[in-house]
Amino acid sequence: MLEELDIRNLGPIREATIAPAAGMTAITGETGAGKSMLLSAIRLVSGGAAESSRVSAGADEAWAQAIFALSDDAVASEHSGDTNDAGSGDADSGFTGAAAAVAKAHDAGVDPEDGELFLSRTVRASGRSRAVLGGKSVPRSVLGAIAGELVTIHGQTDQLKIAASSRQREFLDRVAGDEAELAAYREAWDALAAMDERLERLRSQESSARQQADYLRESIDRINRIDPQPGEDEELKARRERIENAADIAQGVGSALGALDASQVDVDAADGASAVELINHAVTSLRAIRVGGTFSEQADRLESINADLGDVVFALSQELGDEGSVEDLDQINGRIHELGDLARRWGPTLADVLAWRDKAAFDLEDLDASPEKVAELESERQTLYDAALAAADVLSAARVAAAADLGARVTEELGSLAMLGASLEVRVTPRDKADDPLGPYGRDDIAFLFTPFEGSPQLPMGKSASGGELSRLMLALELVAADTRGGADQTFIFDEVDAGVGGKAAVELGKRLARLARSAQVIVVTHLAQVASWADAQFVVTKEPSDADDDDLGVVTTIAEVNGETRVHEIARMLSGSESEASLDHARELLSDSRLTLPLAGAGAAGD
Repeated sequence: MLEELDIRNLGPIREATIAPAAGMTAITGETGAGKSMLLSAIRLVSGGAAESSRVSAGADEAWAQAIFALSDDAVASEHSGDTNDAGSGDADSGFTGAAAAVAKAHDAGVDPEDGELFLSRTVRASGRSRAVLGGKSVPRSVLGAIAGELVTIHGQTDQLKIAASSRQREFLDRVAGDEAELAAYREAWDALAAMDERLERLRSQESSARQQADYLRESIDRINRIDPQPGEDEELKARRERIENAADIAQGVGSALGALDASQVDVDAADGASAVELINHAVTSLRAIRVGGTFSEQADRLESINADLGDVVFALSQELGDEGSVEDLDQINGRIHELGDLARRWGPTLADVLAWRDKAAFDLEDLDASPEKVAELESERQTLYDAALAAADVLSAARVAAAADLGARVTEELGSLAMLGASLEVRVTPRDKADDPLGPYGRDDIAFLFTPFEGSPQLPMGKSASGGELSRLMLALELVAADTRGGADQTFIFDEVDAGVGGKAAVELGKRLARLARSAQVIVVTHLAQVASWADAQFVVTKEPSDADDDDLGVVTTIAEVNGETRVHEIARMLSGSESEASLDHARELLSDSRLTLPLAGAGAAGD
């Protein structure tokens, strides 16, 4: 809910702070006092257009900030959205209201602080503006997306939104509670759309695509012919190095073997005894000593050394004659050249070459638009289409049932809002597209058709009512939605909802606003005492001459909450324009009557 609204230098308002009630708050004041500036402030922090003309005369900039208090569940959704990969507040995340706002703020790099979100906007007199979310500068579209989940304004300039068929569909789905049916359909639709995209890609292949397929096919064949193995090039380079250094290897190994064990090579015995023979002689000499102890131990150590030398001699003897021939070198160089060419084209390593070949084989399937392949995919597409159509039928049935109930209940509410003879029909019809009736949100066209008075033609909502009538229609819609689905986790702001209303109808209007406030926060700008008396809190906007000599405005607008007798005097002023004893008594009576027990949300109009 909106916890606090701060305004600085906006129009005639130099400075104001409003802390609306959790339930219903009334904004009152004489015509021209500046009540519209409150809506301007809300629109500013909601990402609306910034008009430099709204900056107070003599001020460099205007500033507005809205602080929204969030429920624990909404804040907790930030973490669940991360783990569920819900899109973090995107349109398909499944979140609504405050939970969606938290997710979108998280996407913008801002998380709630102590369960609150701060949205502010600065408008300079030069015309430039700055949007800030939680102390971080963001595009104003981000403020608009977040505020759109937290605040709904029902005013003359805001009602056109509901005229959009997409908004009407969203509202009907909200009342219908068809989240499961919609999710099932969207899953089927996404699978169908993916298949359609794949088929379109196959069918629309041009010369470049065929050339790409030929290139992939030839490349795969070339790699398969050479048949590289991971690490093969490094092994071949090592073998080539041995062959190229064969003479040095033979000389060095032969000399080493001659010194270690002359029997392994053709070495003249006259050249001297080898290391193995000398150690054996030393062992024999030590064993010949009949005194045990250190001599025997040293003989054992020498025998161990001789065993290690034997291993070295064996290993070196295996290296003799294993260098390969010149013919081998030619074959190795040829193979290294082939592998190197593959690596240069599709490497840098042979493992990369093999990975590219495997991926190319997969891509080739999509590029190879053979008639058999297209026919196979078309068969799969028909199966997916049938599944999506069945899911769309289930979704349509839920919408049709909800539409009939919504229209009847809203029409009943309108009769109590000084709109006798007015009615709403919510029409759900199949899409007028016989070849393919399915769309991203089902097969239905949704239309809210409003009749403002008996005998009036039935016209699309938004084209058949005045601002006040449309505000009352939206109130009726929100009431039915709240009674059906519970609280909307939003702040509703109503402007001009009391236009053309008076007497008993005004009382009924105030009562219904208060009823909506049982499940959501409601702020109403009104000039009717019968409406304001139902509010939990009331703020009065007053315009007075400025006391400051340097104030370019000449007047100053103040906003103050009224309580107790102060509120009685304001209600009396609204009733009769005076504060006589009779009007004060009437005001007290009205305030007392407006505190009757209200039906709980979900109880419908019972007890009204």
